[in-house]
Amino acid sequence: MRWPRLLVHGSAGVLALVSLGVILWTGLEERGVALAFGVLITVGELARWTGARVREAAPLGSAGALAYALLGADAGRPTTHGVLQVVAVVLAAALLGSVPHIARGQGPMVDHLSRRLLSTAFCAVCFQPLYNRGVLDDWGGPAYALVLIALLTLTALCDAVLAAALAHSRTRWPFAPLLRHELRALLGIGSAVCATGAVMALAVAVVGLWALPVFSLPLLLTQLAFRRYAAVRTTYRQTIASLARATEIAGYTPAGHARRVAELSKAVGRDLGLTGPDLTVLEYAALMHDIGQLSLIDPVPAGATAGLPTEEQRRIALLGGAVVRQTGVDGSVAVVVERQADPYRQQPVAARIVRAVNAYEEKARDAGPGGPLTALEELRLATAGDYAPEVVEALARVLARDSLTLPSVG
Repeated sequence: MRWPRLLVHGSAGVLALVSLGVILWTGLEERGVALAFGVLITVGELARWTGARVREAAPLGSAGALAYALLGADAGRPTTHGVLQVVAVVLAAALLGSVPHIARGQGPMVDHLSRRLLSTAFCAVCFQPLYNRGVLDDWGGPAYALVLIALLTLTALCDAVLAAALAHSRTRWPFAPLLRHELRALLGIGSAVCATGAVMALAVAVVGLWALPVFSLPLLLTQLAFRRYAAVRTTYRQTIASLARATEIAGYTPAGHARRVAELSKAVGRDLGLTGPDLTVLEYAALMHDIGQLSLIDPVPAGATAGLPTEEQRRIALLGGAVVRQTGVDGSVAVVVERQADPYRQQPVAARIVRAVNAYEEKARDAGPGGPLTALEELRLATAGDYAPEVVEALARVLARDSLTLPSVG
């Protein structure tokens, strides 16, 4: 389903063309103010995060765009720029700041630019007409600040809906979990962006454009802190992936088995509505689900534990949980690993997913063109006692999205 993405991109494109055309025809109002905010947004885009995927790659650029959309006065002098000028300045600055990233093949993403334009336009439409008509003249002090906070809250919600719709269209994951994930992300860097945008608009209204560099510094420091945090998380994940490969290096499991189970488990988890920390625990547990085999004297043939007796599966799972606990990994990961062999009605959701995906991967391995279909059918037949039916059906949906033709079920 690609129509949400086409709709968002099309709306952003029309808005960009109209705003640029009008500004080229009529010219800029308050060119100094427009230039100052344009430079700020450009610097924010130049400092964009080009590493791991994050919700807000250019927080300073976003804050500058929101501040310009909410700008009512410059050092006490009312401004007269309107919605279309806000969009045109943001578009030009974002494109200019993206030139080095484009040269390195790192952007800009059309989704990112479309969200930026539409969310900024929404904010400007809510504020600029009210200010230019004098509706807010009698709103002073805390009341005026509350108006800005309310508008930023609505804008953040609008941006979250756009981000979830674009991700749903791009990945075909369920919309509701994606929206929940976006709303949770607002509590992190999103809240810092909104707060900085509001403070910038209020400060410029009182002291002028000199407030922009002063209030940019805290957000830049916040962005640096997030980068370091993401680097630590990346190193942590790489360490876990290295531990998971120990069973492959020792010859207990086939090469790439843990990685394949982890990737497919994450896809199934997303289909079932898992987000954020729950997905992280699921991924780590899937990577380390076979680590208990390192304690075995005689390796299991091909590392295939799904066909072993239940007691043997439980023993390997408990050994794996003990190993995970000794590595210092989050205890919730160890719980998922050691409960893989429990009856599925007693398992946490992550353990149900890892168990079903591991069994599917083992059954489909080296089984020829019909292996995936045969493996999936075997899992469906075992849903009465071994595998959670909702997990197996989620697995079927994920495989179907990967262009695998599935058999019909009576």
